This record gives sequence, structure tokens and C-alpha cells, in this order.
Amino acid sequence: MRMRIVCAVAVLVAAAVHLYLYFSVFHSQHVVGPAFLLNVVGGVVIAVLLVRWRTSWVPGFLAAGFGVSTFGSFTIAATVGLFGVHEHWVGWSVWTAAAAEIVAIVTGVLVMVDALPDRASGRLPHVPHFRGAHQP
Repeated sequence: MRMRIVCAVAVLVAAAVHLYLYFSVFHSQHVVGPAFLLNVVGGVVIAVLLVRWRTSWVPGFLAAGFGVSTFGSFTIAATVGLFGVHEHWVGWSVWTAAAAEIVAIVTGVLVMVDALPDRASGRLPHVPHFRGAHQP
């Protein structure tokens, strides 16, 4: 559970930085501005899933994908540009978001691997039992 909380905090930090950047810089950008808002909403949803949906690998997958896509988009913007935006590796917001996204990638993969069933030991993920349901 501790790894899920670290992952959720990392995703929320990245989302918070994007919210700050939306209001301070990108609110007038036609493509990048709405993408930053989607990043914020997605980050909050993923953080909630990480904390609440403890038996699934899906939140870890989403967190890692969030980190890869966000960090990848910034890297593209910093090298060749993205939708007319040419960024630089300068400023607290850049380094804070980058660090949070890398932590989200690493912890997301660890959460995902931890939640996968262990086939060697026969451990299966928790499956809710329903009254009258057939169990194989």
C-alpha cells in the first residue's frame, strides 16, 4: 500500500504542476492548454484509483502510462517542439514535474507487477465472491 501512496502523490504532484502551468502560461494555447487540463483531471482520477482499487494492476499501468506520456510530451516539446510550443529544461516547474513523472513511472510499474497474479506459487488476485456464483 505504501508504494501505491507514493505513486498517487507523484501523479498528483505532476497534475498540480500542470494546473499551475495552465493558469500561468498555457491557458491561451489552443491545443496545449486543454491538454494540460486533461492531464490534471487524469492525474486526479489515477491517484484516486491507486488508493481505492488496491487489488488490480490497472491503476499502476495507468500511472506508468501517465508518467511516460507526460514526460515524453515534454521531451518532444523541449527538443523539436510540440504544437508550436518549444520548451526548455529550465525552472522549478519543469524539474518538479519531471521528477514526479519519473517516480510515477517507476512506482506505477512496481504497483502493477505487485498486483499481477503470481503463477509460480498459484496465488490468484482477489476475486469477489457472489452468492450462488460457480467457482471453478
